[in-house]
Parts: sequence; structure tokens; C-alpha cells
Amino acid sequence: MGGIDQARPRRASIGARRNPASEAAILAAARAVLAEDGYGGFSIDAVSRRAGAGKPTIYRWWKTRADLLMDVYAAEKAAMLTQPITGDLAGDLAIYTGGLWDFWSATPSGRTFRALIAEAQSNSEALEALRLKFLPERTRHLRTLFAAAVERGELAEAGIAARLALFIGFNWYYVLTDRLDEGRAEIAAAMRLIAAPAPR
Repeated sequence: MGGIDQARPRRASIGARRNPASEAAILAAARAVLAEDGYGGFSIDAVSRRAGAGKPTIYRWWKTRADLLMDVYAAEKAAMLTQPITGDLAGDLAIYTGGLWDFWSATPSGRTFRALIAEAQSNSEALEALRLKFLPERTRHLRTLFAAAVERGELAEAGIAARLALFIGFNWYYVLTDRLDEGRAEIAAAMRLIAAPAPR
């Protein structure tokens, strides 16, 4: 539907090393398929037809549908989110969280985030991608915010992992229960708790 089944000229592959033009075409096709057919209608077949790329090429670069969807998510998120620069950890986290929730609410890949998490609970490959690739890459910027707070003397480095887990838990609680609108009023207070100096 929406032109997905229209054949495209095949793009040349250059083996395991990704051809930037082919990669961009596949990611663009994946975004379009996701926007038109949603998570339930998303398939490698549809992306292959839309991009004019062979399925072997797609599977060589993305082992599973979840891998490809996670890269679509990452690309859209990077394009949409503004990096906070207040220099105050609670403020930075609040700005970042608000932007993240806007992304979850307003984009096709953001809206399918819950489905990705659900798939990871029953698909070992999706869970491995979530744990070993998605989370480390998606929390890299957050770790820099916490590290900057350590350098400013706001936090002890030993507490970063626990605070990061609290941050993820707060965000995922509201997105997985479909309560983002309700939870927005709690963002600032939650970020102040997460960023609070450890008791001495």
C-alpha cells in the first residue's frame, strides 16, 4: 500500500561494508513503511521492495526486523532531539525527557517504541539487540550529562549507574503504560530527585 509494492531499481551492494547510499535508502524506506503500515505491517519484504535493495543485503546489515527498527528509531531521535546545555543536571534531564516524550508521541518510530520493548520480551534476538546495542547507544548522551555533573562536583561517579537506571525506569514507566500526557507534570520533580546530591 502507499507505493510500497512498487518495484525500485536494485541498488548495488559492496558486501559486508555498508554502502552509504544503500544504507540511507533502506533507512528511508523503513521509515516510510513504518509510517504507512505501522509496527504490525512492518516487514523486511516491504522495506526491500521500497528501497530497491535485496533482502540478503538488508539481513547482512540488520540481523532482525528489530535491529532495523532500532536504527530507524535512533536516526529519527537524533534528528529531533535537542541536546540540553543548561549546565545543571536536573534541568538538563528535564529538557531531555520532555524532548524524548515529544519524540515518542509524534513520530512513527517513537510511537512503536512500546512494541519494540514488547517484542524483546518474547524474542531472544530482539532482547539481545535491546540490551547490548540499543541501550548502550541510546544512553551515551545521558552518561555524558551525568559525567559533566561529576566534574562539576554535583555527584559522585559511583552513583551514575543507579541514577541512570532510575531515569530509564521513570521514562519507561510512563511510555509503557501509555501515560505520557499525565506524567509530564512529574518530570521536573523526578529529575530533581535523580540529580540530587548523595547524602554525606
